[in-house]
Amino acid sequence: MFDTNLLKTFLAVVDARQFTAAGHVLGISQSTVSQHIRRLELACGRPLLERDTHAVSLTPDGAVLADFARKIVDASRQAVDFFAGSAPRGRVRLGISEEITLTRLSALLREIGQAHPLLSIELTVGLSSALFQKLDGGGLDLVLAKRPAGDDRGIVVHRERPLWIAHQDFRLGAGDAVPLVIYPTSSITSSLAMEALVNAGRNWFVACSSESLNGLRAGTLAGLGIMAQSRLLLGDPEGQLVAMGPEAGLPELAEFDFVVVGRSARMSGAIGTLADLIVEKSPALWP
Repeated sequence: MFDTNLLKTFLAVVDARQFTAAGHVLGISQSTVSQHIRRLELACGRPLLERDTHAVSLTPDGAVLADFARKIVDASRQAVDFFAGSAPRGRVRLGISEEITLTRLSALLREIGQAHPLLSIELTVGLSSALFQKLDGGGLDLVLAKRPAGDDRGIVVHRERPLWIAHQDFRLGAGDAVPLVIYPTSSITSSLAMEALVNAGRNWFVACSSESLNGLRAGTLAGLGIMAQSRLLLGDPEGQLVAMGPEAGLPELAEFDFVVVGRSARMSGAIGTLADLIVEKSPALWP
């Protein structure tokens, strides 16, 4: 009933909102586009588009078909790739920084799994600095993490300025030494925090340290001190973690970038496919 070529033409019209523009995208004439739409409407037995002199819009039935059409065309493409032997397959060792687990990562992985069922992802979660070391040592194929200072590799997918975060009842005077909740080993956010405080001439000390982000969160929730972390940590269900206000007199923290990085600048096969998908879908990761 539904010819995929007709559905592709229909989707091109839906996206372009014009028959002529859709024809340019597909490399066919406007009259051919019109013929395809007429044949599709005959197959459905219902009008799919409302036309005027400037643009076209979807009818209610057309909106329903547009959703079905995208699924049908995608499934057809996946089937062709599979039987042509071009479907990406194989294992990709993917490193993810801990903060990314607080985004919509599970939805992205689900979407990737549904689109590329032959692609196997071996997931490693950890500190960004440790992930880069593992990538350089050959232990990972691909990394989505914060980029270390002085490293220009990778494709930037998100830029953020970290916040000073504390328990809602925590108080810090502008002249008080800053009790830090930080990683005991080298980390990007810990380095940014200490550098900012030193440059501002502000005294600080380590009040709590942990190798995991959950440990830092627990120490901060306990009121032991403050941490410099992504605003993603403010997604506390009970709202107990808050950004420190100006009354604490804390210096502004430098921005950092989340990047997608492979072992080499040129990525192909399953690694390249996964990298492209992450870059394409990354805007939907962050709330």
